[in-house]
Amino acid sequence: MPYFFISAAHKSSGKTTLSIGLTTAFRTIGVSVQTFKKGPDYIDPMWLSAASGRSCRNLDFFTMHKAEIQQEFARSMQDADLGIIEGNKGLYDGLDLEGSNSNAALASLLHSPVILVIDARGMTRGIAPLILGYQLFDPDIRIAGVILNKVGGSRHEEKLRRVIEHYTDVSVVGAVHYAPGLEIDERHLGLLPSNEADQATAKIRALGDAVASQVDLRQILEIAGDTSLILPGNAASSDVTGAGSSVRIGYPLDRAFGFYYPGDLEKLAAGGAEMVPFDCIRDTHLPQVDGLFIGGGFPESSMRQLEGNRSMRNEIHAFIEHGGAVYAECGGLMYLARSLTWQGKTCEMVGAIPADVVMHTRPQGRGYVRLRETGESPWPLLPDQDPIISAHEFHYSALEGLPEKTRFAYDVVRGTGVDGKKDGIVYKNMLASYTHLRDVGGNQWTRRFLNHVLSCKREVG
Repeated sequence: MPYFFISAAHKSSGKTTLSIGLTTAFRTIGVSVQTFKKGPDYIDPMWLSAASGRSCRNLDFFTMHKAEIQQEFARSMQDADLGIIEGNKGLYDGLDLEGSNSNAALASLLHSPVILVIDARGMTRGIAPLILGYQLFDPDIRIAGVILNKVGGSRHEEKLRRVIEHYTDVSVVGAVHYAPGLEIDERHLGLLPSNEADQATAKIRALGDAVASQVDLRQILEIAGDTSLILPGNAASSDVTGAGSSVRIGYPLDRAFGFYYPGDLEKLAAGGAEMVPFDCIRDTHLPQVDGLFIGGGFPESSMRQLEGNRSMRNEIHAFIEHGGAVYAECGGLMYLARSLTWQGKTCEMVGAIPADVVMHTRPQGRGYVRLRETGESPWPLLPDQDPIISAHEFHYSALEGLPEKTRFAYDVVRGTGVDGKKDGIVYKNMLASYTHLRDVGGNQWTRRFLNHVLSCKREVG
């Protein structure tokens, strides 16, 4: 089961573009690649999924137990030839002083060799103490290779290689020269999502070509083969249980909405749901469904088209008013609000939430979240379920004009939510929050939602 962890000295070193390029390069030569992303993220995994042709899996200490991370990793790797784990931020960056949830901690948990990406711009001899420091900081972390990124040319590459060879025992497995065309456009919420990039396929191919010509793939395969992960329990086991009856759940998958964890969609399907994708921009009518799951995305980028599709907005509003079961996260919450304002322009949205969304230039909520159930959620707690939920949020928008008597499903213990204290707006059978949930770590939200959808279906029937 060969695999490796790709990390960096600091964020914005080019980990994602190189991970996409490596995935594409290996896939081109017939290697089946399973990708993973450390931490909560939708955008990088979308690119990695597109590059590999397989769903990228998130591995996250904050929401998952250590054994669960190992088992998820092993399950996903069962029919793959190679695993590529992309870190977030720098190798030793994390939430606490001890680095218990750092990239290094994940590499250690999975017994993974690390390939360190170094942004080499402006560096020559100074690259040696950087590498030596990263090796000495934690002797348990095996930095098995270095990829030099954004190299300034052949002479620059030669100098860097000589310095690293003279002062360290780390192999340079690649040197990718700087080329503006290899960068992925950035925006206010990070990398442009692949489902919205018109040239995504061409970009992925270009990254694969660049890596194939400037990185030693054979040497990386040798590094990846030197692993010894011992897994607890049964890696093939699954605890998916559902509502016990078939329901149809619609979810928008289009330019505005696309932030869904593959594992959550799979658990909804395994629990008895027929997942029905639709397009909030192009489809004029809501499909025949028993429930709606409106995930996150960038509705502000398509707000005029969303406003223009009045029939879809009206049908979703009617679905909510007639007691339909609806769950919305972040971008979905924005879409269900009365209006959306961005860059001085305002567009009408669905109007089920009596408040207006305003986009800001700085994040209004960002990072890990802990919520405490208030008892107002339309989804009853499961037996013995912990009322504290670990999740995440990342939004530049905020709600204005929300009525004081609004019902909330959650008290915010950590994070921002709707107003710094509450999250999870409840109206009839709708739950809409800025928080993104993930069905891991005992938070079986998909099972609760399925039970809710089934209950609403019976009431309507």
